[in-house]
Amino acid sequence: MPTARETLLDAAHVAVRSQPWTVVRMVDVAAAAGVSRQTLYNEFGSKEGLGAALVERVLEDFLDGAGRTAAEARRSGSDAAGCCAAAARWVLRTARAEPIVRAALTGCFGALVPSPPGEPGRLAAALRSRVVDGLDRAHRVPVGGPPSAFERRDVERAYEVGLRVALSYVVAPAQGSDDQEPCGRVDEVVRALLSR
Repeated sequence: MPTARETLLDAAHVAVRSQPWTVVRMVDVAAAAGVSRQTLYNEFGSKEGLGAALVERVLEDFLDGAGRTAAEARRSGSDAAGCCAAAARWVLRTARAEPIVRAALTGCFGALVPSPPGEPGRLAAALRSRVVDGLDRAHRVPVGGPPSAFERRDVERAYEVGLRVALSYVVAPAQGSDDQEPCGRVDEVVRALLSR
């Protein structure tokens, strides 16, 4: 059974996906969650508190999803570059569908979503770390393994560059482009960096 806090965050998330954050009203979020406005204020203190909690939850889910995607790609037999491309594909799809993620990655949030904390570079660094951690957990990827395997820092650097290529498609999508073109380019860049 979801807690009042989770239900309120779900209601706020639905609200922010259908209207600008600046016009989301606390009374409407409470009503959608089926709780009193006082319960909402007890949980979050203010609209800013609700917005910060919502952004934190959405971004944590985003980071977890990226790491999970990389690990699943590895367990399916992909090499490090293929895993990074799978994670980039997931980042692109999520950023297109989720306005809070897109705002946090690009720094363009305005009145539509609650302001994400920190600058976009911090989220990109956390994303890189989470993806490489996901690869580590998959146990069959050449990260931090025997001397002949790639060093973790090499994969981190390669993914950092690949991620920045993917993010360029979030900021300025190619006209008529699906995920295949950017993910193919990410794969090429990561493979080139890891083959040095």
